[in-house]
Amino acid sequence: MPVEELSYDAWRQVVDTNLNGAFLCAQAAFRLMKEQDPQGGRIINNGSISAHVPRPLSVAYTATKHALTGLTKSLSLDGRPYRVAVGQIDIGNAATDMTERMRAGTLQANGELAVEPVMDVADVARTVRHMAELPLEANVQFATVLATAMPYVGRG
Repeated sequence: MPVEELSYDAWRQVVDTNLNGAFLCAQAAFRLMKEQDPQGGRIINNGSISAHVPRPLSVAYTATKHALTGLTKSLSLDGRPYRVAVGQIDIGNAATDMTERMRAGTLQANGELAVEPVMDVADVARTVRHMAELPLEANVQFATVLATAMPYVGRG
């Protein structure tokens, strides 16, 4: 929605879900991974293509996904001494209920509606599995998985 119409309560709900929720989960996991013997583990944050290029009328969502990238980088750095590997997967147009509107047309930066391709959500799951199965000596810091023909490169 337009930024001037976004209520503070709606803004907070998105921040609480996308950023504070991720922080609280990571914090709890980090504590366990640091205290266990042997130390270590892996955290994979759920980013978004919006961490790189926003969609129109998405200020709260986009801001939180940018912030999640900073959270990922900071946790990754702080986790090094404890063998806690932290990465992020940025997903674009996986076929879910959330992306159903892509098939009917979604608002583009030029103000037009356009149908966008989607990909099978199993492709995302395979990528997360690959990231999770790596030994702790290796890390995929950031992975971007998107429908091949979706507007990403050159969006805007």
